[in-house]
Parts: sequence; C-alpha cells; structure tokens
Amino acid sequence: MSSISTVAFIGLGVMGYPMAGHLARQGLTVRVYNRTAAKAEAWVAEHGGSHHPSPRAAAEGADLVLVCVGNDDDVRHVTTGEDGALLGMAPGSLLVDHTTASADLACELDAACRERDIGFVDAPVSGGQQGAENGALTIMCGGAEDDFERARPALAHYGRAVTLMGTAGSGQLAKMVNQICIAGLVQGLAEGLHFAEQAGLDQQRVVDVISQGAAGSWQMENRHKTMIGDEYEHGFAVNWMRKDLGICLEQARRLQARLPVTALVDQFYGDVQAMGGGRWDTSSLLRRLRALGHD
Repeated sequence: MSSISTVAFIGLGVMGYPMAGHLARQGLTVRVYNRTAAKAEAWVAEHGGSHHPSPRAAAEGADLVLVCVGNDDDVRHVTTGEDGALLGMAPGSLLVDHTTASADLACELDAACRERDIGFVDAPVSGGQQGAENGALTIMCGGAEDDFERARPALAHYGRAVTLMGTAGSGQLAKMVNQICIAGLVQGLAEGLHFAEQAGLDQQRVVDVISQGAAGSWQMENRHKTMIGDEYEHGFAVNWMRKDLGICLEQARRLQARLPVTALVDQFYGDVQAMGGGRWDTSSLLRRLRALGHD
C-alpha cells in the first residue's frame, strides 16, 4: 500500500488537534477519536472528516493511523487494548506513534504490528503547541526505512524536519536526548535571568546582547520575555516534562549513562509541582528561584 488517502488520528490534545487539522487541510480524509468525545465533535465541526466512538472504529479503513496521547499506558490502551486501533487496521496499513513514550513500548508495538503485517514507526515530536499549530514540528522517527518513507509525506504536513534515526525505538531515544538538552538549557536560562535580576541589571537588555553570542538558544529567544514577566500559563507543562525526564532517567540507568544535571533539574521540577505549578510552563524554573530568594 503506497499512497495514503485516509488517515485516523487518535488523541486530539494540544498537539494532536492542530496536527490532525493540517492533514485535513491537505485534502486527506481524516477519521478521529478522542477520549473526550466533545473534543472530537468540535474538531469535526471545524475541519470536516468524521469522529468515532473507539480507536478501533476510527482505524477501520485507514491507510495510516496516527497516535498522540499521554504516556505508555495510554498508548497501549488505544492501540493494543480492548477496542484498540490494531483490531481495526488492515494488513499493509501503517501505525505511527507521536507520543513521547519509552523505547521499550516502541519495540513492543513494532512486534505487535509485525504479527499483523502492519508497519510501525515511533515518531515523537518536538516544538510544542506553537510548532504543532504552525506545522513546524521536529519529528524523530524509528522504524523500517520503507515504513518511514510511506509515512513521511503525511508527517511533512506538520513537520519541518522529519528524520529517520534508526530501527524501532530510535525515535524515542532521540527524543530523550532532546529533553535532556532542554532541561539543562531552561535551568541555565532561569539562573542567568535570576542572577541579572538580583544584580540590578535590566534583564531585557542583558538578553538582547547575550542572545547575539554563544549564550543564545531557542529557549532564550522564545521564553525570556514571559519568564521576565513571571508568566507561565503557556507552553509545555511541568507535569509532562517530569514524565519525559522520568523516561530519560530510567533509560539512562539501564544504559549506564550519567545524567547528573538532568536528575537535578528533575528534582527542581518536583519543587515546582510542590508549589502548585504542575500545569505551569517548563520555564517556571525561574519562579522557583525567585521563591527561594524570598525565603
């Protein structure tokens, strides 16, 4: 099965909703499922297509099934569980999981798909809600090359960079690297802005100059203004970052990889949760520092 005309999208959260929308705007027939049916109904009212009562029903007749849910257990529920998507998928179709999950789960799904002559690609994304809405996500993929090539045209509708990293699970491992790097960057930015504030410097002026040099980063460019303004009601939530870092740290233990900074920042995010900030943006590490400074 080479061409893809009908797709199922399972999971219409802050990422999945706009991602599925890009597919509909490109003329694909889109069948959606969401745990909260009202969200699926709203998506269909906006984009067309059809909504269905279960992942299995949504997957029936789809050339490609895309999943974007919360964690490993959620993925299992909507794929291999009772009324899961695999029960509705035909041989020769293709399953792509956009959830940030464990590499073990990716290998588990790959094996389950192979038993049914279904292709599989693990394809976690980076770029957040803004990237999803703008169709500018980075997508790190793991799987067989022919399955990746079949999926790539659809993924390109919302992915600015779509790259095969290796066999099943490789996409998830690459996403772990992404989260490890982000954790250190956000903490470094938070400490820098906190230091500038304590030193009586104009934080915006500091960022304007250092962002032009080696200290510049995506986080600095896109988050410094809201951090200075102590605004954290946007972007990727602390609760989800802790979930991701937990996956990273567990994998690191098994690989005997040393992640001291990641482990420390994970603890700091635990402090933010204790402050009631589980839904705050990950850049709220600065609010933690400010709170400590006022103790």
